[in-house]
Amino acid sequence: MPPRMTDPNRSLLTLRGLDAGTLTTLLDRAESLLPVVRGADHIPRIVSGAVVGLLFLENSTRTRCSFEIAVHRLGNHPVILTGQGSSLVKGESLSDTAANIAAMGVQALVVRTSLAGGADLVARVTGLPTINAGDGRHEHPTQGLLDASTLRSHLGSLEGKRILIVGDILNSRVARSNMHALTTLGATVVLVGPPSLVPWSFAECGPQIEVSHDLDAVLETADGIMMLRIQLERDAGRSVSSDYRVAFGMTSSRASRLQEGVPVLHPGPINRGVELDDAVAADIARCLVLEQVARGVAVRMASLERALTSGAPV
Repeated sequence: MPPRMTDPNRSLLTLRGLDAGTLTTLLDRAESLLPVVRGADHIPRIVSGAVVGLLFLENSTRTRCSFEIAVHRLGNHPVILTGQGSSLVKGESLSDTAANIAAMGVQALVVRTSLAGGADLVARVTGLPTINAGDGRHEHPTQGLLDASTLRSHLGSLEGKRILIVGDILNSRVARSNMHALTTLGATVVLVGPPSLVPWSFAECGPQIEVSHDLDAVLETADGIMMLRIQLERDAGRSVSSDYRVAFGMTSSRASRLQEGVPVLHPGPINRGVELDDAVAADIARCLVLEQVARGVAVRMASLERALTSGAPV
């Protein structure tokens, strides 16, 4: 029997194509849930008692833990499957793994996989509301939302703002989701890094996307900056010279040149002394890494509400 298809609008597989109204509604709901994340409030039980499958088939710290906490905060129950603890290591396919978990009666799935398009595949195979927690080089929608939430909280409206994303753009699903979200919300995104990791072809992604291979030339034009990790697990190391920090790292000297109030973000994990100097990472007034983490729980709560009930505020 084919899977029973649910409302596709309850899944979150990509930020590409979502309109500003949908993004803003998700971000506003996440904002309202922040007091819950910080322990100052209790959430009304819009949904509770659901079982949510967390299929984390690729390594993760922040995303996995925040989804697990988000499920608990909503009064639901997570079932966690990791790649090394699953039958995938025995040769089982992602489709079969997902179908078996769905057959156990879960109400929604969260999927992290090295396979680009893997989350969409799971949604199609199971018919369940599915949230993409990162699929290969494709997208990481909830990361894009939490980054937009963090920037919006410090900059206000993103309309007309200029956001630099610096580093390994070629291999970054985070960069792709941020490009979709930030430009839809009215920002211009400047992709910065060596030509091997930021080819000029990215400039063809839209009129609000720019490319630069000179961080110092665009540094002082930024309203916000996101530093990205070099993704060695995706073989990016061969594309990076030994002087990467000198050319593209957020050193203390560069941070001192930023306009007042310009936030610095990083999705983690940080390679200290490469993307961020220790002194920059320690400047909590400017470096918003932990703010991103807190907002990640709220964004994932909002996304799970959306997945679990069509009557949720999002």
